[in-house]
Amino acid sequence: MSSRNQLLDRIDQRIRLAGHNRLALLLFRLGGRQIFGVNVFKVQEVLLRPQLFTMPQLPSSFLGAADIRGRSVPVLDLARAIGQPVDEQPNYLVVTEFNRTVQGFLVSMVDRIVNIAVEDVIPPPDLGNDPHYLTGVTRYHDELIQLVDVESVLAEALPPPAAIASITPIMNVGNREVLVVDDSRVARNQIRFVLDQLGLTCTQLSDGRQALDHLKQLAATGVKPTDRYAMVISDIEMPSMDGYTLTSEIRRDPALKDLYVLLHTSLSGVFNHAMVERVGADDFVPKYSQHELAERIKQRVTAASQKT
Repeated sequence: MSSRNQLLDRIDQRIRLAGHNRLALLLFRLGGRQIFGVNVFKVQEVLLRPQLFTMPQLPSSFLGAADIRGRSVPVLDLARAIGQPVDEQPNYLVVTEFNRTVQGFLVSMVDRIVNIAVEDVIPPPDLGNDPHYLTGVTRYHDELIQLVDVESVLAEALPPPAAIASITPIMNVGNREVLVVDDSRVARNQIRFVLDQLGLTCTQLSDGRQALDHLKQLAATGVKPTDRYAMVISDIEMPSMDGYTLTSEIRRDPALKDLYVLLHTSLSGVFNHAMVERVGADDFVPKYSQHELAERIKQRVTAASQKT
């Protein structure tokens, strides 16, 4: 199959999954019995552990880099990165692409790919020890699967990005509140930082179901959601209801349909042009660029203010 046909086939897979609020997961283990999962559309390929070499500029949390098809890919030992006990050598490299970067995660064993309903994914249990590396949990054939928040893992391994001095507050606009929907604490904090710099406030929710219930409740109490929020910024991958389905549900509801929805996704931007049109989102911004996100928010909030 040609690379173009492979790309079109993956786009079709994404569209079919989004239409049914489903998620494809690559399952793997980190040396114990616990099964972990990551969205398969963040995965470029899975390889036997390659030889690693040192790169002086890499942060100390990285084991080194691997030469993958002529490209130097930084590599993390995932078990060590999330504090899991390590009792065997990780034998496989999962090469991922998200947040506009490519990186590899070493794992002990790769299991299989499964397709599950998003509503069967629930937030991780609150055990008081802040499971920062989890974005949700689910079950497949009675086995517990922990979904790894690879964005948070990578964010903790890298030095924090420098603030962009050119972000200036938006002046003379009316509605200054934004609804932020994302299951990743790191992503919510990143978006809030940009909104703070712009002089905007936000309400933060952690999944699409919460957001839809919140918006419907506003409408039921007589509050017009477009009067409350200048825009909705939503992640795509979330437990209970993904961002594609949230957008579709917003467009189906007469009381919500005029809300401006920007999808903010760590998945490769090449797929999202098709998805934005399919589900009715107004725009998308790949994670994570402070400058680009700030500019899109500025454009939207300014345009909304001029209409009022």
